Amino acid sequence: MRHYWIILIFALCPFVTLAQNATITGTVVNANGKSPVTRASVFLSNATYGTVTADDGSFTLAGVKPGQYELVVTTVGYEDYSQTIQVGHEPLKLNIELTQKVLMLREVVISSAADWKKNYELFRRDFIGTTENSKLCKVVNPHILNLIYHRNKQQLEASGDEFLVVENRALGYRTKFLLKNFLSDGIEHTIQYAGKALFEELPGSAEQKKIWKIQREKAYYGSPQHFYRSLYKDKLKEEGFEAHDFTRYLNHERPEEALIQQKIKRFRDITPNRDSLINWYKMANLTKWNRENLVRLPYQSFEILRKTPQAGIYAVVFPHYLYVVYTKKEETTEFKDVYRPLDMGNFETSIVSLSNSYILFDMNGIVISNPSPLYEGTWSKAKLADLLPVDYEPGD
Repeated sequence: MRHYWIILIFALCPFVTLAQNATITGTVVNANGKSPVTRASVFLSNATYGTVTADDGSFTLAGVKPGQYELVVTTVGYEDYSQTIQVGHEPLKLNIELTQKVLMLREVVISSAADWKKNYELFRRDFIGTTENSKLCKVVNPHILNLIYHRNKQQLEASGDEFLVVENRALGYRTKFLLKNFLSDGIEHTIQYAGKALFEELPGSAEQKKIWKIQREKAYYGSPQHFYRSLYKDKLKEEGFEAHDFTRYLNHERPEEALIQQKIKRFRDITPNRDSLINWYKMANLTKWNRENLVRLPYQSFEILRKTPQAGIYAVVFPHYLYVVYTKKEETTEFKDVYRPLDMGNFETSIVSLSNSYILFDMNGIVISNPSPLYEGTWSKAKLADLLPVDYEPGD
């Protein structure tokens, strides 16, 4: 089975520290008439703090852990509003003005119910995921999605004008995701999406909450969030991580993926030719890379970690690829294009590719670079079904 690289582009919320929690209050009004905007959603992106405005446009977010967040306000008929805020020990008061949205006509795509269902199943696989946790995820309102599949490019686009609500019975969260854009490319094997999420605790018995606590910790340990937190605390080895320098080069004997797929389709469906089809299937099974070399001595944190001028924001730099091994879990999936030395244990392994010359992340272990890095291997499997809020801490 071919597994995808994944690119996640969030408006994420940086660091959280241990301190007295704070309260955020404010009012939301119409930018033109200054009249209050009622029932607008106000939340901190990708965290567990959210509410709606009252009849007078006021709102309160209580018990917020100190740190830097992105505050988001969204409601029907208005442009989405976002603002980076720094939460400290003192109460924070905000006055927010919303601009009315200019009505724009959306592309109309006529498709059958069967086509929509097929597109939705593809979307669910690439957005929710295929891990064990995904089996316990229920999408409450799937028909708010606008789904367009481009057959020639093998690309699926998705977007939504309101929250996509997903009940995650594996982790105990109701995730409300404001999906701005989503693109799954079946040729390049990449997934890109951007949006903002609000996490809400699902109700459950004491016994159920114990199970959720265990499952959340399973999702956290070995995750990118866990890795970046361990990196800036200089606890990679203690937490079970090894980060290695890794080099590789494209296998020029393997044609481009688009050409392979084109030839397979031609000799299978258009002008059937068994010998040619077998030949192109062999081409498809060739590894994408060759001349792969792993430096067995792991990096020390100081070798790849840099501070930035912005407090609480760090940069990761490395010359080639970053090969990350989590030694406290074994991998259960076989990745054809992920190199693994014969004498190395079957540990969870991920390969990180730079989309820029560095990766920026905050003290909460959340990548804030845009574009985000590419993940292959273990980290490419984790999608919405395994996503935790940025303010999550093991033991919460």
